[in-house]
Amino acid sequence: MSAETKNVVLLLYPDVEVLDFAGPFEVFSVAAQCAALQSIRVRTVAHHKAQLCTVGGLKVVPDDDFASSPQADVLLVPGGIGSRRAVRDEAVLAWLQRQAMEAEIVASICTGALLLGRLGLLDGLRATTHWGAIELLREFAPRIEVLTEARFVDNGKYLSSAGISAGIDMSLYLVSRIYGVDLAEQTAREMEYDWRVRQPG
Repeated sequence: MSAETKNVVLLLYPDVEVLDFAGPFEVFSVAAQCAALQSIRVRTVAHHKAQLCTVGGLKVVPDDDFASSPQADVLLVPGGIGSRRAVRDEAVLAWLQRQAMEAEIVASICTGALLLGRLGLLDGLRATTHWGAIELLREFAPRIEVLTEARFVDNGKYLSSAGISAGIDMSLYLVSRIYGVDLAEQTAREMEYDWRVRQPG
């Protein structure tokens, strides 16, 4: 594996929102195909390497469990109904804390911000989440400046997006930030995705 390989790691847990993880997964995997890049490696990780059920009933099997997962360079934390339980799961929080310490980029999608907020990783920063969870994020993490209108927010290492499809916009933005806007535009075109929001709020 090249020294420049970036591990893009997506956290999964029961009742995760499908598009929260599948949208970013698609963006980074399509980007790798478009550029014939061997340097983007997209992995899904959960507490156990066993089938889990997402919001809506889709069943998925993660690539790795917490014990075997690679260190993320880009760590993506999706939301969903299950995020309310995940914020109380000590195994999830401990893994997330360890991964976030070494990751270059940590980004939440939708209510994935609750997990970052629970760990204090967004304290003193601006962040957003699904419109329906704005007040919940404020309750969980009162030291965050919560933005209500932003599609996504970039603080450098830490990013967050609004709900569900906003994670696709943020992921394309991350591709443009890491690899250049040309690859991001090519990725969006290949996906036939109308990429309108290209800059953070």
